[in-house]
Amino acid sequence: MFVLLRKEIGSFFSSLTGYIVIIVFLLANSAFIWLFPSDSNILDSGYATLDTFFMLAPWVFLILVPAITMRLFADERKTGTLEFLYTKPLTDMQLLLAKYISSVVLVLLSLIPCLVFFYSVWKLGNPPGNIDSGAIWGAFIGLFFLAAIYSAIGLFSSVITDNPVVAFIVALLLSLFFYQGFDLISTFPVLNRFDFLLVNLGINEHYKSVSRGVIDSRDLVYYFVIIYIFILLTKTKLQSRNW
Repeated sequence: MFVLLRKEIGSFFSSLTGYIVIIVFLLANSAFIWLFPSDSNILDSGYATLDTFFMLAPWVFLILVPAITMRLFADERKTGTLEFLYTKPLTDMQLLLAKYISSVVLVLLSLIPCLVFFYSVWKLGNPPGNIDSGAIWGAFIGLFFLAAIYSAIGLFSSVITDNPVVAFIVALLLSLFFYQGFDLISTFPVLNRFDFLLVNLGINEHYKSVSRGVIDSRDLVYYFVIIYIFILLTKTKLQSRNW
């Protein structure tokens, strides 16, 4: 499993994929935080806060994470190398975990340079350091888990097709639904009595909760349950070849 994990991570950086993901993520967020004139620009607003980054990052990840995961299984199925992997001494769970963890590692690597944003805002505070560090660290944790769910969704989307473009579109739509779909459904008048339940089924509510700087066990359970469900769905699809 660890050999395959190293291979998957290495494949990201043996091509331009890994570098493009990290660079695009950093540039897209930097442009809105520092360059584009608006209320979201830290220098224009006059407030030392990373609210813009944590508001924008989930939307950027909606594009980048499916771009990472779309080839994980789809390319293997298309080229026929997936059957070759089945001959290796790997269980289906080890195979999919190696691919899943590799995508999560790339997400983590894209987040680490963003600590420069944290340091910059910390220095810009008046006096320096006059920011809510707990909330910022909580938001980083929430963003990581949000992207980890996107990765699990992308992994499942990649295993159901041999077309990476289709896998990308399915992952994008599913991730978007889990991020905003339940919030939208909860606004339907006929479902008013279930609005609290529906909102809590979505990622956004738990992401906002963690971003306040309070790590609630209910939020962590939610993240792990959704990840587990999509990994289980991926495993079921892999095992369907034996049916």
